[in-house]
Amino acid sequence: MFLDRDGVINVCPTRRYITRWKEFRFLPGVLKGLRILALHGRTVIVVSNQAGVGRGYFRRSELELITRRMLERIRRTGGKIRAVYYCTHRFDAGCPCRKPKIQLLKKAAGKFSIDLTRSFVVGDHETDILMGRSAGCRTIHVLSGRQSRKDVRQWAVHPDRIAKDLAEAIRWILKQR
Repeated sequence: MFLDRDGVINVCPTRRYITRWKEFRFLPGVLKGLRILALHGRTVIVVSNQAGVGRGYFRRSELELITRRMLERIRRTGGKIRAVYYCTHRFDAGCPCRKPKIQLLKKAAGKFSIDLTRSFVVGDHETDILMGRSAGCRTIHVLSGRQSRKDVRQWAVHPDRIAKDLAEAIRWILKQR
């Protein structure tokens, strides 16, 4: 299972980026949901664009600190994130790892022997859904981010499922196999 970060795991920042740990807030039900996935033995990987580093809004070291603290909190509550992959490049860098391109998924799939056609991508933005579809994954859009059902209807590619939040997406995923 591949998860976007902002809008799926944590509250979307009021500004463009979360630049410090004190700005990071888990969304309701996320920690419990990740614990349930761990109990079911599901592999969970975070894939996220974090262009704020490339744009100079915050340093990579700050992103790493936020990530360490996020993972620590998830672990303390019984959840497990197997790996975190970020694209820190600017929007205009032409980077092959920037969503909606699939390089982050391919890298994780290769490292952990994951069959992408049996995987799910959960995100709150069209780029998440495009990435998942391009890689052959099933896709779920969560309404806990910035995009609404109305936005989704206008997208070129639609998700397999729309869920209120990550907890609802997890319940649906666990029923699929």
